[in-house]
Amino acid sequence: MNVRHLVPSLSLRLLSMGSLMLVACLQQPVHASDADLSKFRRIEPQYIAALGDPGPRGCKLDRYDQLKAAGGVAPSQWKFDAADWWLEEHGLIMEKPTFPLPPGKYLVTGDRKVTTVLTILPRGKDGNQRWELADGATLYDVTHLGCRSARYTPATANNSCSPASVRTTGFPVNPGAAMPVVNGCRKQDYAVLIVVGLPATH
Repeated sequence: MNVRHLVPSLSLRLLSMGSLMLVACLQQPVHASDADLSKFRRIEPQYIAALGDPGPRGCKLDRYDQLKAAGGVAPSQWKFDAADWWLEEHGLIMEKPTFPLPPGKYLVTGDRKVTTVLTILPRGKDGNQRWELADGATLYDVTHLGCRSARYTPATANNSCSPASVRTTGFPVNPGAAMPVVNGCRKQDYAVLIVVGLPATH
């Protein structure tokens, strides 16, 4: 699997945030954090795709021809980018997240046992953006194992990198397994963190 495993204090070039519709019914996570969680306000769950991963807003692979016929505009009004597209574990083509994730503090969970504070620092002079997890938590602790996604871009300028080339079997992708390789595409796998709170003053 082409995932870089990150630990707190390593540089992170790509973090992104957007709506998470797949996790509609989250159970209340167990709080395993020494951070003062009263300083955070609960929000609708969102996701962070961490280099080391998006629900109903997606377009099924077998409807890709309809997406093309609509000029690349999905029913929920996001625009498909044929040179940079995302696929999630159920075989849904997703809208691109926004890069980079704004600096700040985020209350994150993997919807298992750990809920803690993720701190995103401003970009350094080298262009890298560092991050830290509180309480000694690891990326694995706050990764939602069932959710995953991958970013696909053309392998070369001459390559056709298209969702039409994705095999429609093998979905949903098993937790821990790699997202499918697509002919003509470069692939980057992402894990998913669920954002459940922002600072109360945000």
